[in-house]
Amino acid sequence: MTTAALVIHSDPNILGGTPVFVGTRVPMKTLLDYLEAGDPLDEFLDHFPSVPREQAIAAVELAKEMLISKELY
Repeated sequence: MTTAALVIHSDPNILGGTPVFVGTRVPMKTLLDYLEAGDPLDEFLDHFPSVPREQAIAAVELAKEMLISKELY
Protein backbone atom coordinates (compact mmCIF):
# COMPACT_ATOMS: atom_id res chain seq x y z
CA MET A 1 0.00 0.00 0.00
CA THR A 2 1.29 3.46 -0.93
CA THR A 3 1.25 6.15 1.75
CA ALA A 4 -0.44 9.27 0.41
CA ALA A 5 1.87 11.57 2.42
CA LEU A 6 4.86 10.29 0.44
CA VAL A 7 3.24 11.05 -2.90
CA ILE A 8 0.69 13.85 -2.60
CA HIS A 9 0.76 16.92 -0.38
CA SER A 10 -1.72 19.69 0.30
CA ASP A 11 -0.60 22.97 1.83
CA PRO A 12 -2.66 26.18 1.88
CA ASN A 13 0.51 28.09 0.93
CA ILE A 14 1.04 26.02 -2.23
CA LEU A 15 -1.52 26.64 -4.98
CA GLY A 16 -4.15 27.42 -2.35
CA GLY A 17 -4.11 23.89 -0.92
CA THR A 18 -4.49 22.06 -4.23
CA PRO A 19 -3.09 18.51 -3.83
CA VAL A 20 0.33 18.46 -5.52
CA PHE A 21 3.09 15.91 -5.94
CA VAL A 22 5.41 16.07 -2.92
CA GLY A 23 8.40 18.30 -3.65
CA THR A 24 6.73 20.01 -6.62
CA ARG A 25 4.00 22.48 -7.47
CA VAL A 26 2.47 20.06 -10.01
CA PRO A 27 -1.18 19.29 -9.17
CA MET A 28 -2.16 15.63 -9.01
CA LYS A 29 -5.21 16.56 -11.08
CA THR A 30 -2.91 17.41 -13.97
CA LEU A 31 -1.75 13.79 -14.20
CA LEU A 32 -5.35 12.58 -14.10
CA ASP A 33 -6.30 15.08 -16.82
CA TYR A 34 -3.50 13.78 -19.06
CA LEU A 35 -4.54 10.17 -18.54
CA GLU A 36 -8.22 10.98 -19.02
CA ALA A 37 -7.36 12.62 -22.35
CA GLY A 38 -5.63 9.41 -23.44
CA ASP A 39 -2.12 10.84 -23.22
CA PRO A 40 0.62 8.39 -22.22
CA LEU A 41 2.35 8.73 -18.87
CA ASP A 42 5.59 9.56 -20.70
CA GLU A 43 4.02 12.69 -22.18
CA PHE A 44 3.02 13.91 -18.73
CA LEU A 45 6.52 13.16 -17.42
CA ASP A 46 8.12 14.99 -20.38
CA HIS A 47 6.00 18.08 -19.64
CA PHE A 48 6.58 17.91 -15.86
CA PRO A 49 10.15 16.67 -15.32
CA SER A 50 10.05 17.57 -11.62
CA VAL A 51 7.72 14.58 -11.06
CA PRO A 52 9.67 11.31 -10.94
CA ARG A 53 8.16 8.34 -12.81
CA GLU A 54 7.97 6.33 -9.57
CA GLN A 55 6.00 9.10 -7.88
CA ALA A 56 3.53 9.36 -10.78
CA ILE A 57 2.98 5.60 -10.79
CA ALA A 58 2.55 5.61 -7.02
CA ALA A 59 -0.08 8.34 -7.36
CA VAL A 60 -2.06 6.29 -9.87
CA GLU A 61 -1.77 3.22 -7.64
CA LEU A 62 -2.94 5.26 -4.67
CA ALA A 63 -5.95 6.53 -6.60
CA LYS A 64 -6.75 2.95 -7.59
CA GLU A 65 -6.45 1.73 -3.99
CA MET A 66 -8.73 4.51 -2.79
CA LEU A 67 -11.31 3.77 -5.45
CA ILE A 68 -11.30 0.03 -4.82
CA SER A 69 -11.56 0.50 -1.05
CA LYS A 70 -14.75 2.56 -1.37
CA GLU A 71 -18.17 0.97 -1.48
CA LEU A 72 -19.56 1.95 -4.86
CA TYR A 73 -23.06 0.64 -4.28
